[in-house]
Amino acid sequence: MSAESQRISRLQPYLDRPEPAPTLLKMLVGVQLAGFREDARLSQEQAARALGFSPAKLSRIESGKGRRPPAEVDVRALLELYGTEDYEVSVLLKLLQRAGEPGWWQRYDKRLMPEWFDRLVGLQEAAAAIRTFEIQYVPGLLQTPEYTRAVVERGLPAAAAGEVRRRVELRTRRAELLLRADAPQLWAVIDESVLLRVLGSRDVMREQLQHLVRMAQRPNVTVQIVPLDVTNASAPSIPITYLRFGGLDLPDVVYLEHIKSANFLEDRDETEEYRLALDRLADEALEPRDSLKLLRETMEQRYGA
Repeated sequence: MSAESQRISRLQPYLDRPEPAPTLLKMLVGVQLAGFREDARLSQEQAARALGFSPAKLSRIESGKGRRPPAEVDVRALLELYGTEDYEVSVLLKLLQRAGEPGWWQRYDKRLMPEWFDRLVGLQEAAAAIRTFEIQYVPGLLQTPEYTRAVVERGLPAAAAGEVRRRVELRTRRAELLLRADAPQLWAVIDESVLLRVLGSRDVMREQLQHLVRMAQRPNVTVQIVPLDVTNASAPSIPITYLRFGGLDLPDVVYLEHIKSANFLEDRDETEEYRLALDRLADEALEPRDSLKLLRETMEQRYGA
């Protein structure tokens, strides 16, 4: 088997996933196509010109971005141009077909799932490890439904009750990935002020901190708190989510959320800066055991648990 065939044979397990993972599969198809192009010693511009594509179109295909996977006719044309072997073609086309199957989150109203949020959920579903830092709220994957409701109502005070309910349902479903057999590793660093800010009610906060304590004891979850008395903490001014996709030749992705949009960073130099920033934060935060102690103390002293 050639080196290329060995490389693509590692993708076989993704054909058998019980739950579709379209975001991951689109990225995998794109990465493999880029690899075949490089093996054929063609630049993006040369390959695009040979098939009458614009360079922007080929760039989108190789990056795996957008709600929909690339058209099969375009992928076949690229594989033929690159002289790809039959086995590799068959695996890639099967991956492409599965990439067209909607993930559970894509069945929600598109008003609840703008393209940037669709991509985030898809990336989290596919990630091997997720690192996150929060300065205002408990990280979304660790929220209780009632805490999530309070967050939604605070951010969208004019939203109808039905919309609030659907948003809570969507975010609660997202958190289930931490309970799967193949759950990602989650490493959450949280500013202590998040624990003190009352959202919803004191009962909601008590339940939320109890949930954090339970989740922090799971083998795939690490929680660290940055205490208020760390006055020189190197905390960024915005929340950060850092995603890794182990062993699949996929780039790390940094997600930066704004009020009505988000940025996804994939350039290695940029993502490395955020990885180092998260490392510094983790060093300045309490150790996981001490963070768990602080969670329990705050729950008892502030919320009467």
